[in-house]
Amino acid sequence: MPSQFDGKIRRIGVLTGGGDVPGLNAAIKALVYRADHSAIEVVGLRAGWEGITFIDRSRSIEELTFTKDSDESWQGGYEMPLNRVRTLDIERQGGTILQSTRTNPAKVSVRSLPAHLKQYGGKAPDERVDLTKEVLANLDFLGLDGLVVIGGDDTLSYGSHLAAQGFPVWGIPMTMDNDVSGTDYSIGFQTAISRATEFIGRMRSTASSHRETVLFRMFGRDAGFTALETAIVSWADRVLIPEVQCSLDKLSELVMLDRHNPYNYSVVILSEGANIEGASVPEFGPADAYGHRAKANVGEFVAAELARRIPSVRFLPVDLTYILRSGEPDEYDKHMAIFYANLVMNLVVKGTYGVLAGYRAGDYIYTDIPGKDIPARRVNPAEYNAARYRPNFEGVTGPYRPQRS
Repeated sequence: MPSQFDGKIRRIGVLTGGGDVPGLNAAIKALVYRADHSAIEVVGLRAGWEGITFIDRSRSIEELTFTKDSDESWQGGYEMPLNRVRTLDIERQGGTILQSTRTNPAKVSVRSLPAHLKQYGGKAPDERVDLTKEVLANLDFLGLDGLVVIGGDDTLSYGSHLAAQGFPVWGIPMTMDNDVSGTDYSIGFQTAISRATEFIGRMRSTASSHRETVLFRMFGRDAGFTALETAIVSWADRVLIPEVQCSLDKLSELVMLDRHNPYNYSVVILSEGANIEGASVPEFGPADAYGHRAKANVGEFVAAELARRIPSVRFLPVDLTYILRSGEPDEYDKHMAIFYANLVMNLVVKGTYGVLAGYRAGDYIYTDIPGKDIPARRVNPAEYNAARYRPNFEGVTGPYRPQRS
């Protein structure tokens, strides 16, 4: 629920967490420009939640300030003052000038503790400790009245936790999965679709030249928005998503049907968390601070299974995931980043905090920052044809609305 700040907010921090997406720098720039207009100082916190967790308060602010000219600040220089000049042209860049990590301050591994926090040790290296007290102390040390958090459901979940401690937090959703609860759109989604469509279009010449079936792996551990939308606009033959279970035997039949064309090739798109009947994509390594283990490449997994069923066909798995992260955002993601940042700054000026900027049913809104108790947004199975493993268009309709007089 929204809370109200008692007093005037004069100095805020901003961080970016989780996987980077195009559009983050546009959001940072828009925050800085609007804050300048409102006489509010903005401090960038580098390396996501790590930056505000691992600050060494025995050092001076000057020693903690990052500058490109001082190699001593490249490690541990977590503070980065932001102004109009420093953010003048950053919206043209991909990634995030503030860098990013998947640190969860409530579950920091003992192994990763810096020397000045070793008092939290005394446990096994892989055990995790809650450093929320350090985060709150560091926010106070930096003189911050509030914090803008730009990230996906994992990054935002700790923002929700911090807001529950009474510290002012505002959230901006960003993820190529587009699965942040409470909003229909997250920064990075449209660029992912545009870029995926471009690369799939380019790959068609190779696929047709060699009579291949290409399997494109895309983002989407829990939700199939990225894969499904890309399948629509790229005219992919089939798509597998996490929300609806699919059979590899059935997919084999559909692949053979799709390959019955003059060029003997086809295209399949796979969410990384594709739901496959009777099989699960192997996971490996320890869980991260948010409980996720790394998944094997679903494209390679499905390619091997299909090759076993159809040995006469050459299957080519292609991983698009990290390719989609790189480079400048498209115009729509810049637009959404700018509008989300200005919505947040309107709330900062009013002192309303504990909320997430969002877009729902055609309107800009603000809502509660989703915590770990709120599941990720998922594709409505009605939008997927479970018999044909394709987007479902049969239900597309709409009400009659006369022209306004």
